[in-house]
Amino acid sequence: MENKIKMLIAEDDTNLARALNAYLSDKGCIITCCANGENAYETFCKENFDICLLDVMIPVKDGFSLARDIRKNNHKIPIIFISEKKSAEDMIHGLNLGADDYIPKPFVLELLWARINAVLRRVYQKANEESQSLPLGKYTFYYTGQMLESKISKRRLTSKEAEILFLLLSKKNEVLERSFILKKVWGDDSYYNARSMDVYITKIRKYLREDPDINLINVHGVGFKLVIAK
Repeated sequence: MENKIKMLIAEDDTNLARALNAYLSDKGCIITCCANGENAYETFCKENFDICLLDVMIPVKDGFSLARDIRKNNHKIPIIFISEKKSAEDMIHGLNLGADDYIPKPFVLELLWARINAVLRRVYQKANEESQSLPLGKYTFYYTGQMLESKISKRRLTSKEAEILFLLLSKKNEVLERSFILKKVWGDDSYYNARSMDVYITKIRKYLREDPDINLINVHGVGFKLVIAK
């Protein structure tokens, strides 16, 4: 990979966390380690990661619950479980939660690295295909190119507009929480950032008004919902 891989690791075994950090950092990854699931989820909401490596049996919030919460807000980021729980039922449960792989402990670090790269290759290939164009009602949204096009208009988006629209589209017809957008796009959910976000939402709503089948709804006290009728 040309860019360094940003990886979130949720692991409460200090020795294993240290070994993973050292080995994967040596491979060029940027590692963030968390010792419990609650802290891992808070960290996930504040930063952007390329992949999550989650132990199942971690305190406060177990790995399965952590993965479920991550999937509610991001259905694309790759998740790999690592666990001493090796039964077929546990593995099936983990994969049904949306994990991309499930690796029983103990494991060889070289094998883990190979599995990480295999998952990332699949994800990046799919992302590259999707980044060419994303359908949005009568529009075509180019996330990477930060462009919103219809048959009668073409609009260049700012980075934040593109990020917000991408998050809304990834959760179309579902409510996207205000705090999640703020933490993902701005890094924190302060009052001033919230006011700024409202301005961007108003602009995006204006950009989409050519299509009467698209409605960007403000769900009071919760967040926003991008409703696409067709």
